[in-house]
Amino acid sequence: MQQNTDMTQYAISARSLRKTYKGNAKAPPKEALKGIDLQIPRGSIFGLLGPNGAGKSTFINILAGLVNKSSGDVSVWGFDLDRNARQARAALGIVPQEINMDVFFTPKEALDIQAGLYGVPKEKRRTMEILTALGLADKADSYVRQLSGGMKRRLLVAKAMIHSPPILILDEPTAGVDIELRKQLWEYVLELHQAGVTIVLTTHYLEEAQELCDQIAIIHEGGVVACEPTEKLIASLDQKTLMVTPLDEMNGVPDLGPFNAEIKPDGRLAIPYQPSKAQVGEILAKLSAAKIAVKDLSTVESDLEDVFLELTYRNTG
Repeated sequence: MQQNTDMTQYAISARSLRKTYKGNAKAPPKEALKGIDLQIPRGSIFGLLGPNGAGKSTFINILAGLVNKSSGDVSVWGFDLDRNARQARAALGIVPQEINMDVFFTPKEALDIQAGLYGVPKEKRRTMEILTALGLADKADSYVRQLSGGMKRRLLVAKAMIHSPPILILDEPTAGVDIELRKQLWEYVLELHQAGVTIVLTTHYLEEAQELCDQIAIIHEGGVVACEPTEKLIASLDQKTLMVTPLDEMNGVPDLGPFNAEIKPDGRLAIPYQPSKAQVGEILAKLSAAKIAVKDLSTVESDLEDVFLELTYRNTG
């Protein structure tokens, strides 16, 4: 059992990771991962974002052993994925997108079977503790087929944590679930994080990633286009909007020179600008020149959605 001492500071480390799916008569080969480099710090909540088909699922499936990489190096909790596959995968708990489980077992039986697969001794199993934490204790002896979709998703989290892995990967964990369940799920996940578990999250809810994640990587077309602490990533987008409430009702969009204004339904004037090229004072001078008296104003900062669009869809092609 060999640990890669160069990577022990990282929960997961990938270097020059490539995956090419073989083509056939109907489709050419597809390069799903194009030599990505990615380091996920231990103890972090790490967001892995990207549009559908970007390569996120391929990356996770390589970690899970469901897909073989074409080339590159991967380390999980310091264990090389090629030389110590068993130890590397034992360090992971993966909650998949799809709800896939045997509906003829009870949650308690499902967790006991999962614990047995990982070699957890009976006296060290935490079956009821985990079911209780996820609000499933009263369903422990019900058949899985009798559970709601939200309960089944919570059971997936329980199965992923039954062997107490140091890394939990959540692949779209709150897709299609109600707000209350999302809240319950994240309360438990945050408790795990406070206990030292590294969380890797893929999600389409950008506000969720912005609120929860310490660091975010954005994958697009098989490559990492950004990987920064969340606040720094948002700050990197050189775009703000000045929201102006005029003293008098506007009859039309004023001419503010280089600044393109838009009148909102509530009567406010939205004026986008780049802080690196213009200051608020310049916009106010243009408003004064246009004889627009200002009643109130505020600045709207960029959010993760703006960054995501800037780095993916707007740069496509």
